[in-house]
Amino acid sequence: MNYSTIEWTDATWNPVRGCDKISPGCKHCYAETFAERFRGVAGHPYEHGFDLRLVPAKLADPFRWAAPKRVFVNSMSDLFHRDVPLDYIERVCRVMEMANWHTYQVLTKRHDRLRELLSGSLNWAGRLPHVWWGVSVEDRRYGLPRIDALRGTPAVVRFLSIEPLLEDLGTLDLTGIHWVIVGGESGPKARPMRPEWVVSIRDQCQRAGVPFFFKQWGGTRKHRTGRLLEGRTWNAMPPIRSVPVPSLEIRSAMATQLGE
Repeated sequence: MNYSTIEWTDATWNPVRGCDKISPGCKHCYAETFAERFRGVAGHPYEHGFDLRLVPAKLADPFRWAAPKRVFVNSMSDLFHRDVPLDYIERVCRVMEMANWHTYQVLTKRHDRLRELLSGSLNWAGRLPHVWWGVSVEDRRYGLPRIDALRGTPAVVRFLSIEPLLEDLGTLDLTGIHWVIVGGESGPKARPMRPEWVVSIRDQCQRAGVPFFFKQWGGTRKHRTGRLLEGRTWNAMPPIRSVPVPSLEIRSAMATQLGE
């Protein structure tokens, strides 16, 4: 299992690798930085750097994980990238449907395709209560339209990952939103995040009754800046469903049924 150090998840699952930049939040992409270190290293999962690639061999991974986990789907890509075929997205969704003892967190910047597919041929996937669908929000110009698109997307659980937060977002319409994560950018070129921007979002979440999770202040040394906001941590999230985990035999049969 790919255990994660990301504060709001337990594990990552990457049946797709690679992506490309579409908005200011992508400028210092951690996934690209990591992947490009290994470009040209024969046999490494990222020997092709951050070029988009489907990885069918990873599809069956959730069946192998017996302990229930919160699973960040495609932490190193975007499931709704234009070059990911619809039939492959459906295969990923079928795995999430079958391996329902996990909770899946699907995050995208491609809000139009997310809304289109969950409003259409993948409508059944939006009705899965253990799959949380989210959009990234970094500023007003690119981020706020994603919130509007998500609100119009048929889904049981919708969430916002407001990271990196690059400016004051003003008043947010949190109708139909079930979780908000906020975090600053990290790394040597991190852009600053002001405390009042975070407090404003926190206060709006509290007024709307939306669980608020503060991930980090970020900066060049994020472990030093920490994740305390006004003297405490903020770890709220939607409730996690409890589902019995099938036996190894049944899980193996599920993977076989998937064809992996």
